[in-house]
Amino acid sequence: MENQYTEEERYYKAKKRVEEIKGFYGNLISFIVVNCFLIALNLVTSPQYLWFFWPLFGWGLGVFFHGMKVFNYSPFFNREWEERKIKEFMEKEEQTKKTWE
Repeated sequence: MENQYTEEERYYKAKKRVEEIKGFYGNLISFIVVNCFLIALNLVTSPQYLWFFWPLFGWGLGVFFHGMKVFNYSPFFNREWEERKIKEFMEKEEQTKKTWE
């Protein structure tokens, strides 16, 4: 039974990871498509003022941090840290349960 639980847990972790990666690539594709449209719109309607840099910069920053989180390149979004914290909270909850029993 324990082995089956571990397999199920591994499956859900892998599924969650795939969803995170898919979400990032969806965000990246949207970023590219929308910003290409905004650049074209800006150059056609008001080429004297290049305003497309603002949404490009803002959204680009968001995509950058999203990628850092998904691909675990950031000291702020470290998976190992997340796993340690999850285990820590689970252990505290277990200790609290035992205290009240």
